[in-house]
Amino acid sequence: MATPTMPSAEIVFDTMFAYQRSAALKSAIDLDVFTSIDGGATTTSALARECGTSDRGMRILCDYLSSIGLLTKSEVTYHLTLESAAFLSKRSPAYLGTTARFLLRPEMKRNFDNLTEAVRRGGVAPAGDNDIADENPIWVEFARSMGPMMIPAARAIADLVAGPSGALKVLDIAAGHGLFGITIAQRNPLAQIVAVDWPAVLAVASEHAHAVQVQDRYRTLPGDAFKVDFPEDFDVALVTNFLHHFDPPTCVNFLRKVHAALAPGGRVVVLEFVPNPDRVSPPVPARFSLAMLAGTPSGDAYTFTELQQQLEEAGFRDVSAHALPTPETVLLARK
Repeated sequence: MATPTMPSAEIVFDTMFAYQRSAALKSAIDLDVFTSIDGGATTTSALARECGTSDRGMRILCDYLSSIGLLTKSEVTYHLTLESAAFLSKRSPAYLGTTARFLLRPEMKRNFDNLTEAVRRGGVAPAGDNDIADENPIWVEFARSMGPMMIPAARAIADLVAGPSGALKVLDIAAGHGLFGITIAQRNPLAQIVAVDWPAVLAVASEHAHAVQVQDRYRTLPGDAFKVDFPEDFDVALVTNFLHHFDPPTCVNFLRKVHAALAPGGRVVVLEFVPNPDRVSPPVPARFSLAMLAGTPSGDAYTFTELQQQLEEAGFRDVSAHALPTPETVLLARK
């Protein structure tokens, strides 16, 4: 009888050591390793001089990055991969290195220190320091750091709703960095944007509006999106990366408030990580539920059917889904 083949434990140890991958990536971003390689410093000694490190430290870091597919190594020189050239070199217009400042913040990582207890209770305690606590300072960092990641989605949303001309009133809820509303304002010179968020977050969004000279058509409405009174008769309401923080009844009640703020025929734009019905694919949207379990009392990544039900229960109709070149999905619905 043949001896059964022992399976490899590589996936177990890779997962146990996953924190090393994010730490190595953050160090490389902090030291500008990818940008330096893109600029021609490709050996250990050249990189160490350029980045201000020891030769030994740089060699070990770059070898590790090569082993996980973020660099390639040829004898004694290192080279960028297609992905690191596109997203990790500051020479690239698609640079995403700033996102590490938010995604790898100590507060974000600490959420997972107590994951076992979150699994037991089905979320974190409603009171206390969680991702949806009032005026949580992490959202100021989100506004400053995550904008580059959202540019493809902002452009796609503008393609769907901005129109090249004609008056357009847009309510941007939980605006964060403000890029969704700002991109619409750039596309349509008659678009007027009202952005809702905490005051410190809106200060960042206003900086972004000034940077592209749409500040005259960009108004802020500071406060809790659940408590502040929305104006009415908007043509478009943006609800981006928001619903996943809350349970379905809370989402439905909030969407009713959004519905009331729209003019007849107005449209709501929802941006979310939307897993397939099996809830294990595609990988990024499916895994996003774990972040909500670890950081919110009752948030989740909702399937299209679940989001459609929430929107329809709130009074919306004609719900449609639109794929993006990112792991998220845009849903459109009409009042």
